[in-house]
Amino acid sequence: MGVLEGKTAWITGGGTGIGGGIACALAEAGVDIMLSGRRVEPLEETAKAVRAAGRRVVIEPMDVTDREAVRRAVDRATQELGGIDILVNNAGINTKSRMAMDMSPSDWDRVVEVNLTGAFNCFQAVFPQMKKQGAGRIVNISSIAGRNISLLGGAAYTASKHGMVSLSHSINLETAEFGIRSCVICPGEVDTPLIAQRPQPVSEKRQSLMLQPEDLGAAVVFVASLPPHVAIPEMWIMPAYMVSGQPMP
Repeated sequence: MGVLEGKTAWITGGGTGIGGGIACALAEAGVDIMLSGRRVEPLEETAKAVRAAGRRVVIEPMDVTDREAVRRAVDRATQELGGIDILVNNAGINTKSRMAMDMSPSDWDRVVEVNLTGAFNCFQAVFPQMKKQGAGRIVNISSIAGRNISLLGGAAYTASKHGMVSLSHSINLETAEFGIRSCVICPGEVDTPLIAQRPQPVSEKRQSLMLQPEDLGAAVVFVASLPPHVAIPEMWIMPAYMVSGQPMP
């Protein structure tokens, strides 16, 4: 039996891309899953894979910016799965128009609300339970845009992902004494549906060399499997071409 066998995880943005990869990897490691996201159909597809791995799964369609919906999700996970041991804050969006000088204020608000405030909402909702049980793992999926500033991610996305890094480190400062550990993962380019939203098209070769959702799944399983006395506050995971001295493909 693995160290994660019988644990429970809540994955936001769990229907497609990185969230789906993380859900499948955790299920294979013996974890029961609650999946949340705004669209039911992708959640149901991921849920099939979780069930195929022999694990229980709860689907909770919701928006992480809705604090009441977030609280209801935690209540449901408690009732149907027995609680939440691992929170994976993965819900994230970006916009087509990304420059600070011309993006709409509503686009700015929405990106920051989902990517950063949504992670805060979910952490606050699970904190009382994790504090009571004396253990918990928060995994925040940020981005390399949370450490490096570029035009590619855009102003709102980059600001929100920098904020997510700071939030994750703040969680450690405040809650490590209660047995709660936070890790922020900053991936480089990942082949997900968000690639199609980029203002400039990506070459097929470059896309084929990007990280895959299952790579992030393996990273989350590794972080979540570490013993209680071990913390990884921050992890970068990159496709090899992003650390190479060669030109981008």
